[in-house]
Amino acid sequence: MAGDHAKPVRSALLATPFLLLYLLGTPAFARGVPDSFADLASRLLPTVVNISTTQTLKADAAQAALPDLPPGSPLQDLFKDFQRKNRNLPHHVTALGSGFVIDASGLIVTNNHVIDGADQIAVTFNDGTVLPATVAGRDEKTDLALVRVNPKSPLPAARFGDSDRARVGDWVIAIGNPFGLGSSVTAGIVSARNRNIAAGPYDDFIQTDAPINRGNSGGPLFDMDGNVVGVTSAIFSPSGGSVGVGFAIPSNMARETIAQLRAYGQARRGWIGVRIQQVTSDIADSLGLPSQTGALVADVTAGGPAANGGVQNGDLITRFDGRPVSDSRVLPRMVADTPVGKTVDVEVRRKDRKEDLRVTVAKLDETAAATIPPKISSLSVPKIVSRLSRLGLAMAPLDSAMREKYRLGSDVQGVVITDVDPDSPAAEKNLQPGDVILEVQNEAVRTPDDVTKRVDAGAKAGRKAVLLLVSRDGQANYVGVSLGDAG
Repeated sequence: MAGDHAKPVRSALLATPFLLLYLLGTPAFARGVPDSFADLASRLLPTVVNISTTQTLKADAAQAALPDLPPGSPLQDLFKDFQRKNRNLPHHVTALGSGFVIDASGLIVTNNHVIDGADQIAVTFNDGTVLPATVAGRDEKTDLALVRVNPKSPLPAARFGDSDRARVGDWVIAIGNPFGLGSSVTAGIVSARNRNIAAGPYDDFIQTDAPINRGNSGGPLFDMDGNVVGVTSAIFSPSGGSVGVGFAIPSNMARETIAQLRAYGQARRGWIGVRIQQVTSDIADSLGLPSQTGALVADVTAGGPAANGGVQNGDLITRFDGRPVSDSRVLPRMVADTPVGKTVDVEVRRKDRKEDLRVTVAKLDETAAATIPPKISSLSVPKIVSRLSRLGLAMAPLDSAMREKYRLGSDVQGVVITDVDPDSPAAEKNLQPGDVILEVQNEAVRTPDDVTKRVDAGAKAGRKAVLLLVSRDGQANYVGVSLGDAG
């Protein structure tokens, strides 16, 4: 269903009953509390619009939306009669959101979820003018959309600011259409930066305590110079109302996406063909890294841009196009924002040495599988063949019997795990029977003795953890396993 009447999405970051609800110039110096926001609000209100959408549901979908009443309810007969009379009639659902003008000719930014599935879109301006709108472009991954109206005269337009300069503690104001009441102004501060709320692959939200509610979706978050530094999109709330924890898409991300929607009607993201992993503390220890920075390459697409540029499995990408890669969440956004066809410098750490590579960015196929490693499924447990006490593993060579037992293809080469001690470091990392160890410390292994020797060598070198490349269900991932004090 379009707009802010859509079913709330449960957040992976909050325990029940908290829900993640999709909501329907930049300061350079510290400022005191403003005497009033009135002058700024008066200037900005004409750039903000209310958006209403209508969606037609088929008769069966509309009837499915009727309440599930308990047996014996006095309302049962009423709703049965309603269903009988309206069995073949379509039903119309309306929803409300917000947006803001970015071009005097009639281009308006909003959230994708505000207009998703809408049959009709109407835009109401601050002076009461109502105009029909059409979708000029939309992007599900960033939850941004661009709609167009045809005004009789040029519209007042807002301008994007530099969200990277918005500091925690800076004043911001939000303007939107909460609960369909009409344009409303609220004020607060930037509460946090770089928030990941599990809403999509490019999460990098600005958090604010400026009150925003359902209906504010797609509205602007302004700084004190009147520049848009964010597009309000979601809140954390136990009740559906504002509790002072709202989230906005940073303007720098929105600007790039909106420019592509304006030019192509869809986002054109960069792609280099790598699957990456987070650098955990154990992985950092196994690689001898001083911190958990960078993005670890777990797989390289054959024939892709990264492979052609010399990137290898096990490389730690530390810089991309001249910018530091602080963690695995940052790199996908960097690559996505890079113009297709641009050749960039990529700095990697490979076996204790730095390598400088050149990679030409290609266009992402939006239908391709996600780069985030899937959750690994469990496999059956065979008898113990060879035990590695330090990690709590039993292993066996990959012969025909083991391949048949665990349904492993001939292309998989390594050492199969046959049992895991439930109280071991390996169990803590969810290693399971049927997993295949491909490498230890970036060196290929073929026998249990290969694994043992390399683990012992890591322990003698003073490492706190050992890095394993493990294959499960055809998907290879790096796992840092603590060595502990066991001998």
